[in-house]
Amino acid sequence: MRHLLTLLIGLSFSGLTWAESTLGLPALVIPADNPQTTEKITLGRLLFNDKRLSADGSISCASCHQAGKAFTDGLTVAKGVAGQTGTRNTPSVLNAAFYQTQFLDGREQSLEAQALGPMVNPVEHGLKDHQAILEIIRQDPNYLSLMTRVFNIQPQELTTDHIGKAIASFERTLIAGDSPFDRYYFGMDQSAISESAARGSRIFRRKGNCAVCHEISINNALFTDNRFYNIGVGYKQLQPVLDEWLAATARGDQPDYSAWSDVQRSELGRYAVTKMPANIGQFKTPTLHNVALTAPYMHDGSIKTLEEVIEHYDKGGESSRFVDAKVFPLHLTKQEKADLLAFLQSLTSFQYTQPTAGPAHE
Repeated sequence: MRHLLTLLIGLSFSGLTWAESTLGLPALVIPADNPQTTEKITLGRLLFNDKRLSADGSISCASCHQAGKAFTDGLTVAKGVAGQTGTRNTPSVLNAAFYQTQFLDGREQSLEAQALGPMVNPVEHGLKDHQAILEIIRQDPNYLSLMTRVFNIQPQELTTDHIGKAIASFERTLIAGDSPFDRYYFGMDQSAISESAARGSRIFRRKGNCAVCHEISINNALFTDNRFYNIGVGYKQLQPVLDEWLAATARGDQPDYSAWSDVQRSELGRYAVTKMPANIGQFKTPTLHNVALTAPYMHDGSIKTLEEVIEHYDKGGESSRFVDAKVFPLHLTKQEKADLLAFLQSLTSFQYTQPTAGPAHE
């Protein structure tokens, strides 16, 4: 109960305050079947931070999505129950409310559905099934009281859908815009960024070809087109098994992954959702807001710094037959690379640049 009261008291410094700083972001669409309420957001925050929602009591959503690290974990790949490691880098939850699909391969269509997936993943939270989630909630009188009040239901009517809705409501408060670039570009404040960053913004939109996928609109910049691309990362993992597998698939044989490693299966990316060979190795375009705070980069965390990210794109990615046509050598000069870096660093939101203005969600 004490933990719950602490969270209730802390709500005034939660994501509700963040929603005011949305310069550069579009209007947030709230699903009609999951309206935001203060109490539901509080409940979702409690669930987001609760390590009991894991098989060994060691992992919560906040374990990988840490407020002090822009809701990432700073690791190459995520770490779950019993110290197990996954195969993909932890994406930030900041501005995930604006994504059209969730997860790096887009396998879920909503935050509500996404919220439950990690809990029953054997490497992440490790719970055996959705029933195990419900049992944890039903054994806690405080949870049960909040759930029945928030959703106006009887205890026996509680489902995992309610849990997903509560967590999603909290995640929709994790909004971060209002960066120096937003003030420069949308707020018309020419002094908001350096001359180098201003040059970098032009490189980003023109020679760098970045804005083709990381879109900037007339009155907002999500820095994502919500589509999927193979950008030449991770192909070496697939190379030993791919030709034989593609040949078998072309013959109409049932795909056989039995000899593949977890990493190799993960590298299929969007294909695992669509089963279309054209989607092999494709992953969702991430937002770039606060990108300077979310290293390491790429779906597998294989690129450690923004400087290395720029070099990756400058050379046109790693050689692979599946690399998207939008990825090609850029031939940037040393100064252009420095300017592009300055631009990316200008995408850090106000609450992360002020020592006393940071979020407190842990």
